[in-house]
Amino acid sequence: MADIIQLLPDHVANQIAAGEVVQRPASVVKELLENAIDADAAMIKLVVKDAGKTLIHVIDNGKGMSGTDARLSFERHATSKIRSAEDLFSLNTKGFRGEALASIAAIAHVELKSKQEEDELGTHIEIEGSEIKSQEVTVTPKGTSIAVKHLFYNIPARRNFLKSNTVELRHIIDEFHRVALAHPDITFSMYHNGSESFNLPKSNYRQRVVNIFGNKANEKLVPVEEETEVLKISGFVGKPEFAKRTKTEQFFFVNNRFIKSGYLNHAVNAAYDGLIKDGSHPSYFLKLTVDPKTIDINIHPTKTEIKFDDEHTLYAILRSSVKHSLGQFNIAPVLDFDRDSNLDTPYTYKQRQAITPSVEVDRDFNPFQSGASMKVSPIKTFKREPVGQWDSLYVGLESKGTQTHSNFNEVQFESQSHDGALFNDETSLKTANTTYQLHNKYIISTIKSGMMILDQHRAHQRVLYEGLLKSMTIKEAVSQQLLFPLQLQFSTTEMEQLKELREDLEHTGFVFSEFSNANVEITGVPINVSESEVERILDQLLSDVQDEVPDANFSATDLLAKSMAKSLAIKTGQSMTAMEQEHLVNSLFACKAPSVAPDNRVTFITMSVEDFDKKFM
Repeated sequence: MADIIQLLPDHVANQIAAGEVVQRPASVVKELLENAIDADAAMIKLVVKDAGKTLIHVIDNGKGMSGTDARLSFERHATSKIRSAEDLFSLNTKGFRGEALASIAAIAHVELKSKQEEDELGTHIEIEGSEIKSQEVTVTPKGTSIAVKHLFYNIPARRNFLKSNTVELRHIIDEFHRVALAHPDITFSMYHNGSESFNLPKSNYRQRVVNIFGNKANEKLVPVEEETEVLKISGFVGKPEFAKRTKTEQFFFVNNRFIKSGYLNHAVNAAYDGLIKDGSHPSYFLKLTVDPKTIDINIHPTKTEIKFDDEHTLYAILRSSVKHSLGQFNIAPVLDFDRDSNLDTPYTYKQRQAITPSVEVDRDFNPFQSGASMKVSPIKTFKREPVGQWDSLYVGLESKGTQTHSNFNEVQFESQSHDGALFNDETSLKTANTTYQLHNKYIISTIKSGMMILDQHRAHQRVLYEGLLKSMTIKEAVSQQLLFPLQLQFSTTEMEQLKELREDLEHTGFVFSEFSNANVEITGVPINVSESEVERILDQLLSDVQDEVPDANFSATDLLAKSMAKSLAIKTGQSMTAMEQEHLVNSLFACKAPSVAPDNRVTFITMSVEDFDKKFM
């Protein structure tokens, strides 16, 4: 039998490796940004076109490469970071396996320009599908500029699996955030389709968080600092009242490398036990520094998962540190039976002496004393008008009374008396017996076959959803103008999402007068939305969009209607009047699909008389 095992060609092997390293444009962004950081760059610029499908360009002012190094960097397993297997357990750099550039060059057109500071000229290399097309000297500034064009051009099947530009751009921004947060001492900037998305100057860690997530993030942050022999923790956690429905603001950095760890995330959540509602997630931006020998970062192709030597100790330290910070800054409640905070003396009044009030009384004052003049009180002056004859008060009453009595027989009385009831007994009884609210959650209504039990929250969601969808489709929503414009602040990423949703929001009744880089001014809201609910509705909408970003085959209008219906629907525990219950039941069965909520959950169930009969057997 002939031999059937053979070595793969290099270009095939590189494409297979690219499947592990390059999953989408965001993977290329991550590798190129980390290479720039390893090159000791102080300024890094990212330029993206068509969400990375057309161009990903990273420019840095780092050390640069010589002509030989620039050519060798595109070979598989070529790296300057490690020399032996032992070096894998003492890594302080981002990349080390030498697969990134080789994998990227196998599936894209790559153009590299690089120059070292001591060289007069740099190197210019062009590669297409692992094949070097040209290499020549060129005039270029110090550092490295690498452009990746037409990603997956030679693998159409992989390119077809990419999502819409909105989804891919979201992943790119996530990777940009992770790298920028880990290195606040480096200046970062990002441009998408010619417009500036981020401009992050060199700053401290707190300011970097604020620059990325907006000015309102500053009031959320609680500092965390702890240093032990095993672990050093620094960074910030969010206040419990700002907990989000999504995990978009949760960042762990181990030795300045972003990681995902469900175990450490559980430690932080344990510190918030009892402080946040179920289903909410706290924000945290925590940097952990450990001995490189106690971790293994080579267990995952993307290097976002790390194996710790002693996870239990790290868990206990992290949980205690976060809990201590929440208590230290009076975020968590303090259990003290001997102290009532309501009786605390304000700080500015602690050194002041109490002043005894004085009361002065005029003992000679007589309000019944007659005469034009009276004694003057030392406190107030009372002026009394002279009283005439008392008999004059009754002058004319006799004649008026006689006239009134003479006309008394002309008074007419109503033929029927009303007791003030809006409905007669029959109507009132019928209305009262039609529906009944159970535990402020379910509405029970009688039907011919028996009884119907309706979930008030889900039913109202269905009613609002179809109404909002109709308003956005026909574009004839009714809005109410606000007396004073409402000013809201959002992060750069959230503003980009709001700009995409602005047209659909306006069709629901929102009126925007200003849309700047970080501020939104609202002058009108939908007719059934109160001013206090606007920020909560928009936050819920943004979290829903981040969870399931509208794809090419997914309707953004539908997502917006579902999100707003969920925010505006009657909540479980809210009491409803009999008329409101009746109106909700009637509105539900006027819908096109009354049996399910927008998220396809059942809105009501029925129980027949036979079902009750079986229970009593």
